[in-house]
Amino acid sequence: MTPLALVMIIIAYLLGSISSAVLICRILRLPDPRGVGSNNPGATNVLRIGGKKAAVSVLLCDMLKGTIPVWGGYFLGIEPVILGVIAIAACLGHMYPLFFHFKGGKGVATALGAIAPIGLDLTGMIIATWLTMAVLFRYSSLAAIVTVLLAPFYTWMVKPQYTLPVAMLCCLIIFRHHQNIKRLFEGTEPKLGAKKSI
Repeated sequence: MTPLALVMIIIAYLLGSISSAVLICRILRLPDPRGVGSNNPGATNVLRIGGKKAAVSVLLCDMLKGTIPVWGGYFLGIEPVILGVIAIAACLGHMYPLFFHFKGGKGVATALGAIAPIGLDLTGMIIATWLTMAVLFRYSSLAAIVTVLLAPFYTWMVKPQYTLPVAMLCCLIIFRHHQNIKRLFEGTEPKLGAKKSI
């Protein structure tokens, strides 16, 4: 691994460690998302406690945390597998943020942002899959799980050289959703639009 690649991996982790949900909730004077609702500092929980505008702001910022370092690495000529490691570093920063006591989100939006530089067609398929599953079943976590399971296949159809790094990233997202998977089987996972007590 080159020194440049190592620097990009560190930058990706540090950028990922900036918790958009916590900062935006502080700016809007909303409760800390780590202590209310699902206790997850991500866009879905912010939607429950602060509404659509706050959630969209978190979603966009979380995506940029993945897009910026991966796109930067791409233009610097870093090879696809290392770009995958950079994407994983950004997601690990989001999941275990250095600046927020290592209590972070699930990494779905950051992963989407990291995958986006591969191509708009791939990004479109991923977003369409998530939206379809979310509308049909009303579970954000289920939509995310199905989407990341299909993402490597989509990548193989569009740009096969990125299949391995995308698959690595998706395995991380599935692992981070183990509690959601358990709740889905138990029938206790909250649906989209359901408000939790704060």
